[in-house]
Amino acid sequence: MDSHNQDLKNGHENNHVSKKLKPSIWISDSEINDEFSHHEPGTARINNGSFGSCPSSILAAQQQWQLKFLCQPDDFYFNHLQKGILESRTFIKNLINADDVEEISIVDNATTAVAVVLQQIGWAFNEGRFQKGDAAVMLHYAYGAVKKSIQAYVSRAGGYVIEAHLPFPVRSNQEIITEFRKALEKGKSNGGKIRLAVIDHITSMPSVVIPVRDLIQICREEGVDQVFVDGAHSIGSIEVNVKEIGADFYTSNFHKWLFCPPSAAFLYCKKSNIQSELHHPVVSDKYGNGLALESAWIGTRDYSSQLVIPSVLDFVNRFEGGIEGIRKRNHDAVVEMGEMLAEAWGTNLGSPPDMCSSMVMVGLPVSLGISSEDDALRLRTHLRERFSVEVPIHYQEVKDGEIGGQNMNSCLITGYARISHQVYNRVDDYEKFRDAINQLVRDGFTCKMLLTS
Repeated sequence: MDSHNQDLKNGHENNHVSKKLKPSIWISDSEINDEFSHHEPGTARINNGSFGSCPSSILAAQQQWQLKFLCQPDDFYFNHLQKGILESRTFIKNLINADDVEEISIVDNATTAVAVVLQQIGWAFNEGRFQKGDAAVMLHYAYGAVKKSIQAYVSRAGGYVIEAHLPFPVRSNQEIITEFRKALEKGKSNGGKIRLAVIDHITSMPSVVIPVRDLIQICREEGVDQVFVDGAHSIGSIEVNVKEIGADFYTSNFHKWLFCPPSAAFLYCKKSNIQSELHHPVVSDKYGNGLALESAWIGTRDYSSQLVIPSVLDFVNRFEGGIEGIRKRNHDAVVEMGEMLAEAWGTNLGSPPDMCSSMVMVGLPVSLGISSEDDALRLRTHLRERFSVEVPIHYQEVKDGEIGGQNMNSCLITGYARISHQVYNRVDDYEKFRDAINQLVRDGFTCKMLLTS
């Protein structure tokens, strides 16, 4: 085992989720390889952030639930489903430090949670409780589906939508706070009220950890009605304590960074009179029984990904430090790999290490000629098909007078790679990416070449 991989196993923190005794021998590299042996061999998977990863032992637990249903569906429905969902909700309550299990609903993914929250905002406009021109504020780098959902539920109902334009590359939390305050001021400038703020805990692309506690405190000071935190990437990647965060709503996926199969997520709804107005967008015969029960049955489908959530402890507790230990090692490793790549290419990271999670943005050589989002997508495809490297590429438009990096001899970085680190990753995954980019540079490659290839 090389020194870097040894470092990935050495972190030590207490796991507040489980009270189990620690094993005398932690999981080995060969056991990790076995758990993820279903991954395509020869591919550098440094994009855990998009779809996550599920170990074989969790897949086996999921199959047991699936077979339990297929064996005797009626017995499963009447005697096991709701009990299992409640067990998962209780696990989530303890994991995120919620006050009550009734605050927890399980949904397919964060996109579904967004629909639940925005649906009631749309109804409030349509029913006259909110006035036309009242505002909703979101970050400019909000996930695409979130932006579309705000368009579908808020804009169509008459709400005024404001985007906080965050800087990137970003150098400090204060830069984000300043721009967010400007957005709130704009929202109040026409005399309306700000009914909702949607704040990412970790933006997806570009990936940056957002100072959510500070932004929520500002929202409270400015009289924002409801605050919804989209933490799609958070669970398993950074600490989530909903009481400390203080949002009205919080969602996160379990299939991205906590090893669950797709798709499983939670929606936390702080106890308030708003709870009775929340409904799952798929209406079943459970409608009106509260969001948690509505979400627990939306018709015949495979619920195994939601039922298997507590089983994740059996996997994460094989690592020293459990969830927290994995989280710390992933962060430290991805920062180290990001700095290695930036040094190799003469570029920079997109944010300081303390604003990174288990994902880091790394500037790509300017000579690649990334000049549009289409260029970024074509380069990503080229890296997959020619070099077996899977990594998202972000196009960063550079405005007049802006400099893309500190060590670029005044060149402008327009492309950033978002690299992830999960327990199955090894140093050679990132070296493979480094060497692929270096080869492209040596060959005089530019993205324009992909238009004619």
